Amino acid sequence: MPKPDLQFSDQRLADLYDFGNAGSDDRDFYLSLAGDRPLDILDLGCGTGLLSLAYAAKGHRVTGVDPAAAMRAVAKRARLGDRVAWVERTSEDYLSDQAFDLIIMTGHAFQVLLTDDQIGAALATMARHLKPDGLIAFESRNPAFDWDAIWGRSYEMETKQGRVHAIRRMTDRSQAPKFLSFAWDYQFPDDVLTSESTLRFSTAKEITGFADKAGLYVESVLGDWQGGAFDPDLSREMIFKLRRRDAE
Repeated sequence: MPKPDLQFSDQRLADLYDFGNAGSDDRDFYLSLAGDRPLDILDLGCGTGLLSLAYAAKGHRVTGVDPAAAMRAVAKRARLGDRVAWVERTSEDYLSDQAFDLIIMTGHAFQVLLTDDQIGAALATMARHLKPDGLIAFESRNPAFDWDAIWGRSYEMETKQGRVHAIRRMTDRSQAPKFLSFAWDYQFPDDVLTSESTLRFSTAKEITGFADKAGLYVESVLGDWQGGAFDPDLSREMIFKLRRRDAE
């Protein structure tokens, strides 16, 4: 099983994760996909479980999958944490006899899949566990944009561990725009922890091709969390909705 980035595997950093990921537009979008009727939902790369817990609060039956024990520890101790089945696996190697109405991968976790084999395995997992009339949804950033220029480079947080200053720096642009490598330096009052990451920026055409190989088809690609159509030149997000090909 691949070793997660320090941001996900170190408990001090996992406890801070939600400070920098408090947006609600994407969460509202994914919640709207489930509706009010109780569903079986699989959250791949669930992290600290914010979305899994929100689904559980609405009465859905949720399985949250993530390889990082530190992230799952945050999720388990949250309110309603006992209502979600937390599983230590990657999206590539999760295997269950259960089938799901809705399968999601959020927080741009799809971009952590760096190789063709990893992407293919993750989509095969989704296809294998999706009910015939089920829906898959995930997002990836549009590689047409200069993400190094767009991303904020630093911010400060007031936490239980004191004031923490987070600074992002690029470590490798040699394979841009397909791959970007960067590091976050977290300056605690008594220590500095560094988390290094690499993300893959696949095109919509590439992702569609991977989905087809997994026996899935792209129902739609949205360009924003309000449901607007994807524009390859203007949309920063590529939000995919997929279904089983045999359900067409």
